[in-house]
Amino acid sequence: MNRHDDTTLGLPGQVDLVTAAGVDHVRLVYDYLDAGDLDSCASLLHDGVVFELPGMPPVRGRTAVLRARLGHIPPRGRHEIDRLVAQNRSVVAAGRCVDPDAGGRELHFVDFFSITDDGMVLACTRYYHVAP
Repeated sequence: MNRHDDTTLGLPGQVDLVTAAGVDHVRLVYDYLDAGDLDSCASLLHDGVVFELPGMPPVRGRTAVLRARLGHIPPRGRHEIDRLVAQNRSVVAAGRCVDPDAGGRELHFVDFFSITDDGMVLACTRYYHVAP
């Protein structure tokens, strides 16, 4: 990773290794969700993980979070991440969830992740792009 990479923010030339691990874990969360590999996805989540969706109460715990996440992804949907930005143990992912069963329809989102001191995903808040 070089210092010009979006995922390496902070002082020039410095890399926060915990945040860098968090970025890798966030990327893997999407990959595992898309592949349906829930055990691997759960291994990246802190025991007390919290997931928030617009208009819904927060969901807490690995099992509940995975269930909620899967409930908002089309069965064969896949995440396409356009940008990851990270700093101070926070990761922001902007992208699209593509549904091949709906003619490739795309739902744009931004996810805000908090990362624990050991690089695990502690929280995620999702926002969707909607037409005004």
